[in-house]
Amino acid sequence: YTPELLGLAVGLANYPFDEGMPLTGQARSASCGSTFTMGLALDTDNRIIRIGMQVQACAIGQAAAAVFANHAIGQEMATIDETLAALDCWLSGKGSIPNWPGIQTIEPAHAFPGRHGAIRLPWQAASQALSKAPSPR
Repeated sequence: YTPELLGLAVGLANYPFDEGMPLTGQARSASCGSTFTMGLALDTDNRIIRIGMQVQACAIGQAAAAVFANHAIGQEMATIDETLAALDCWLSGKGSIPNWPGIQTIEPAHAFPGRHGAIRLPWQAASQALSKAPSPR
């Protein structure tokens, strides 16, 4: 693990989970057992305006959570789902690293398939949460 990757975990304190968030999503990695719960608040156009997370994951999962959270504000479901699909392609060796700011920090984990599930957790949980959102006004 690089110092930059390990340093990302400290930033998770900026995104405490709040059970009062209007939308929640959960994800679990079958490969490593990491779990992730996310709460989201949206604006009237269904763009993320607030995020909270409860992360029980390895350093890679924590780093992925921080990378996600640091750039999630203003995003909408289409972007989250596109990034998750791109992650799946990249992790399976069929595509390049997704276009998400900061994601290159977790690129070294690509070589460790046992950590791939942890990398996906934030985008999975966000997608699940956003799927519960009402239609934009």
